Amino acid sequence: MDWDNLRYFLELARAGTLVAAARRLGVDHTTVARRIQALEKSLGAPLFAREAGGHRLTESGRRLQPQVEAMERAFRTLEQSAVPLADEDLAGLVRVGATEGFGTVVLAPALASFGRRHPRLVIDLLALPRQVHLSRREADIVIALERPARGPVLGVRLCDYSLHLYAARSYLAAHAPIRAREDLRGHRFVSYVDDLLFSKELQFLGELYAPDAFALRSTSVLAQHRAVQAGTGLGVLPAFVAEADPLLARVLPAQARFVRSFWMSMPAEAKSVARMKAVWDFLREAVQARQAQLLPPPPD
Repeated sequence: MDWDNLRYFLELARAGTLVAAARRLGVDHTTVARRIQALEKSLGAPLFAREAGGHRLTESGRRLQPQVEAMERAFRTLEQSAVPLADEDLAGLVRVGATEGFGTVVLAPALASFGRRHPRLVIDLLALPRQVHLSRREADIVIALERPARGPVLGVRLCDYSLHLYAARSYLAAHAPIRAREDLRGHRFVSYVDDLLFSKELQFLGELYAPDAFALRSTSVLAQHRAVQAGTGLGVLPAFVAEADPLLARVLPAQARFVRSFWMSMPAEAKSVARMKAVWDFLREAVQARQAQLLPPPPD
């Protein structure tokens, strides 16, 4: 039996669709379909029921999955017990999942630099305005706002970061001075779409002020930044996104400051895999080096 076919089976079982499994494997979806057909033919039983929304495991597929996962664990054990690769020989794929703003502004340039030093290493950065799930094998290393759930997971508090209330300097020049929370009355705000929040840690305005009206709401913090920059209204933005923008200024700097944390996690079984450990250690060092950007000091 071809192990590659079993590997394709496992990815499709976890992803649920040919397209998602193909993206994870770095192949075309027709290749996944062909591999699954070959495996079903060799076993003499259908492993998936084809439905409009994707592929659902049949009873035969459900019986096979834990056996293939055991094979996967055995392979990883062998990989971990092998002689570690020298740093310059790091090779293979590491997929890192993170929130959109943090992934784009902080991680992308750092990981690009790391990748240049290790040309045989492939790094996928999933910078998304939603939670990336380690349990669904969407990524090998996940950086999220929520503390990792208990289980066979290695998790650390990666860093704290601050958010502040910002407005365009042009916006502030066109309005009366804002010196207290009461002065926020009548202003329009830029924020998240409440019913699409992927983490309770993104609920900021309730701690500061209940807006009278929203000028724009978006699931994207980068879209919110551009809207505030354009003078649309006031918005709470991460310091690592907004602090260096010369078009923006903090509003109520002594009161409108929020601190949140990023947590990093990966499967515990992967901690001895050379490429995983190298990326994990690099991320901790790179983020620590950017502490002043992530958590600028509060005003005097």
